[in-house]
Amino acid sequence: MTQAADPIFGAAHRQARLLIVDDQPLNIRQLHQIFQADYQVFVATSGADALAFCQTQVPDLILLDVVMPGLDGYAVCRRLKLDPRTCEIPVVFVTSQSDSTEEEDGLAAGAADFIAKTASANVMRARINALITLKRQADLLRSLAQLDGLTGLANRRHFDTKLDAEWRRGIRSGSPLALILIDIDYFKNFNDCYGHPAGDACLQQVAKCLRAGFTRSSDLVARYGGEEFVCVLPETPLAGADAKAQSLESAIRALGIPHEKSKVPGGIVTISLGVAVAIPTLRGNLADLILGADRSLYLAKNAGRAQVKTLQI
Repeated sequence: MTQAADPIFGAAHRQARLLIVDDQPLNIRQLHQIFQADYQVFVATSGADALAFCQTQVPDLILLDVVMPGLDGYAVCRRLKLDPRTCEIPVVFVTSQSDSTEEEDGLAAGAADFIAKTASANVMRARINALITLKRQADLLRSLAQLDGLTGLANRRHFDTKLDAEWRRGIRSGSPLALILIDIDYFKNFNDCYGHPAGDACLQQVAKCLRAGFTRSSDLVARYGGEEFVCVLPETPLAGADAKAQSLESAIRALGIPHEKSKVPGGIVTISLGVAVAIPTLRGNLADLILGADRSLYLAKNAGRAQVKTLQI
């Protein structure tokens, strides 16, 4: 999810991505001609290439040939449905023959529909358009369920899912995973002084500023609960995570939101940040990363707040 470019509604306004998977150039050309005016059309000429493509650019729908050398269409579909990143992509088998056994196998593998290669262009467009519309509606509902209603950031559920997925990805890649836990300093005092409506407005301003501090699509900023926020930074070593946390602390300070009841000198809203970084392993524990960030945040608060503390797991 790319938060810097409206993660929830951005996809609804872009042209949908269609991936054609077929080992026959003639079939590819025919399908490309039918769909190129309405979609961003991408091509893979083997099952392995299709799976690799989906790890870098997740398409909105896949048109998949059944009979291919190496991985056939059924095997590709099954693998897509086992991967959390690709399991929601509708897969439509494009077949040269129609028999009940073939359709049963395809549906068992997770296919959304079948289209005969002999079908007219208008029929193909109508059926694919209908599936794309349903996919976008489902995506929107899933996205709304992952939003915090007050701040518009990802909610705790989305954070938990993202962190687990990045931990597993880090195990495969061997790259570091960073976590930043953030707390607004003396926020109870702020609410007591200015009232809860002002407190909500403060949370919204802080959330907007935090989100603006991230440009990588792989990063995530979420509301962790109350006045706490959390940031997930894949492939980020300790030095990079520390630098990002320092810039976030400065950015919130620069907002200059009045907070006369803060015990931090300056009379403005500030944040404390705890950073933890680990290289995920099969023997490692994701909970240790969360506890590490929490421990760092405790140290930042104990040292006077409005600062960053870090920990390498």
